[in-house]
Amino acid sequence: MVDIATRVYNHKWKIDPIVRSLIDTDFYKLLMCQSVFRNKPDTQVTFSLINRSTHIPLAKLIDEGELREQLDHIRSLSLSRGESTWLRGNTFYGKRQMFRPDFMEWFEGMRLPPYHLERKGDQYELTFEGKWHEVMLWEIPALAVLMELRSRAALDPMGKFELQVLYARAMTRVWEKIEALREVDNLSIADFGTRRRHSYLWQDWCVQAMHEGLGNAFTGTSNCRIAMMRELEAIGTNAHELPMVYAALADDDAELARAPYDVLSDWHDEHDGNLRIILPDTYGTKGFLDHAPDWLAGWTGIRVDSGDPATAAQTAIDWWRARGEDPTTKRVIFSDGLDVDKIKELHAQFAGKAKVSFGWGTLLTNDFRGLVPNDALAPFSLVCKAVSANGRPTVKLSDNPNKAMGPADEIARYKRVFGVGEQTAQQVIV
Repeated sequence: MVDIATRVYNHKWKIDPIVRSLIDTDFYKLLMCQSVFRNKPDTQVTFSLINRSTHIPLAKLIDEGELREQLDHIRSLSLSRGESTWLRGNTFYGKRQMFRPDFMEWFEGMRLPPYHLERKGDQYELTFEGKWHEVMLWEIPALAVLMELRSRAALDPMGKFELQVLYARAMTRVWEKIEALREVDNLSIADFGTRRRHSYLWQDWCVQAMHEGLGNAFTGTSNCRIAMMRELEAIGTNAHELPMVYAALADDDAELARAPYDVLSDWHDEHDGNLRIILPDTYGTKGFLDHAPDWLAGWTGIRVDSGDPATAAQTAIDWWRARGEDPTTKRVIFSDGLDVDKIKELHAQFAGKAKVSFGWGTLLTNDFRGLVPNDALAPFSLVCKAVSANGRPTVKLSDNPNKAMGPADEIARYKRVFGVGEQTAQQVIV
């Protein structure tokens, strides 16, 4: 097992780069990339870093030269022979050859496109522009770099023994969470913690601990490299990025209203089984389900990622019943702001009503709260989102208005088109 504290103390990034591989990313990014490659190959998109936790002065904490070195290193990466073989030949979600030969030929020759980095006050402006299927692959590594450089800045003054004690305490915390989850009957939980992890080595440790501690209740990890290295299932389906860009490409209100369903129609043509998971909250869960075509009711399940999770899950259950479907055969995946108490509460509330699963993110792979002075390692909310497509701004409404993004006039238009009324603002839990 890696001695993380010693590796942190002796950090030389050329030995321990933050991002080690193009598949050190979430599985859903590769699935979506293939869909975009197939369906929207000429769409031009801009991604931008957004620090929702503005009290964290990233540009004061992170040296710009070191940030550029890490980003430049990522641009030098390409698929290894072993990674290509794994993607081409492995079985994902019960399907062989998940990734098409034409996509793989492109991916094997791909290098990430240029980035634009500029300091603005105490924050960094980091953007990526180009073809959608190319720039979208920057999202996860860019977040991983910023998160880990912030961690390294907090850890840099610490001595060998201080680091050993810190990681011992953090490991104990993770293991106590695992022990608490052992009490949950028929638990189904996966690691979704790549984008806001403390570090690569720490995520890898957490995944191994979950695997040993929970056995078959641990279903896998979203991180493709860790899944390959640890011989685990790669977990993930799709994200808000798809409907946000499709909606931005709409020429009028009628096309805008259809856009979220056009996304899933393209997905339906490509995937089946447990990859047919609806993510309904981009423009409001209730409105999405109220206007959804009948064929979507036959999909396998739904992912709950904003707003009150119990309300969203019950809305989905009621919708399935109204469409003549049996909710107990459907999967509900909770993935927003989870920690042990919330996982146990939601499982108790919905077990038997649906097949309940959890995608556990930041508070699995980055819970160092209260372990260092000034809480300098507390997790924070950093995202990298598509902000425009073919020159038009993207919009996200969410079931939590604190997660909304886009120009105010476009947000108002989208609320009108999608029939979104008053919403209850909730604290954004990382």
